[in-house]
Amino acid sequence: MDSSGNLFSLFQPGDLPYALLILVITLVVARFTRQLFDGLGRRFTDKRLVINQAGSFVRFGVFLIGGLSATLTVLEVTPEVLLALGGTIAVSVGFALKDLVSSIIAGLIILIDRPFQVGDRVTFEGWYGEISHIGLRSVRLVTLDDTQVTIPNNRFLTDSVASGNAGSVEMMVQMDFYVAIDQDLAVAKSIVAEALTSSRFVSTARPWSVSISQVVQENYFALRLRAKAYVLDVAFEKAFETDVTERVVEGFAAAKIQPPAVLHRSC
Repeated sequence: MDSSGNLFSLFQPGDLPYALLILVITLVVARFTRQLFDGLGRRFTDKRLVINQAGSFVRFGVFLIGGLSATLTVLEVTPEVLLALGGTIAVSVGFALKDLVSSIIAGLIILIDRPFQVGDRVTFEGWYGEISHIGLRSVRLVTLDDTQVTIPNNRFLTDSVASGNAGSVEMMVQMDFYVAIDQDLAVAKSIVAEALTSSRFVSTARPWSVSISQVVQENYFALRLRAKAYVLDVAFEKAFETDVTERVVEGFAAAKIQPPAVLHRSC
């Protein structure tokens, strides 16, 4: 029997409905698993990232087992056929699926090495947002304006990715405020510190700071007050920034702290 005959004999059309049924069941189980772990994450918020990570492993296994089972259902693989066609099939399939295979391997590396996890806030090639899904082929990142970005797993093997919280629910948030160089610096700093530490979104158990530096802004000098603190949950990142900014703006207005401006000196 030639190679084409051997190749045709591998396929068992009568078992195709069973393979399709296995794929449907796989998709249903994967969807149910995702909903289950998402629900557990919402219920146990303090363990949300760990639960999401476990869910990624489970879904990964479901897809692998389902895909392998469906393949073995419609294909009859014998040692003789493997010996005859193994080299040709390996080269052809390997070339056609090299990107897919590399993405799958990269996905396993991501799950094991964990440069980031589901729920992390990361920056990758100009995109910033939360990792919502780590799959067989790709990672899904949802930006803060609710845009979903799909990134092939193998891209993370060669390009740098920055994780803001690295698996932790808490995350450092940095905010900059600018005032004119002739303003009362002590008052301005106390306003920023009060707004930072009194926010309901701040983690008071973690260190915080307000640093001051002189910078050039729009061709004139200004004083920059850089506030750093940890937010209780990465989900509240923007709410934290908004809350602190509103408090600082109101505090500056009440204390008559002026924004940067060009100062004219008399000789």
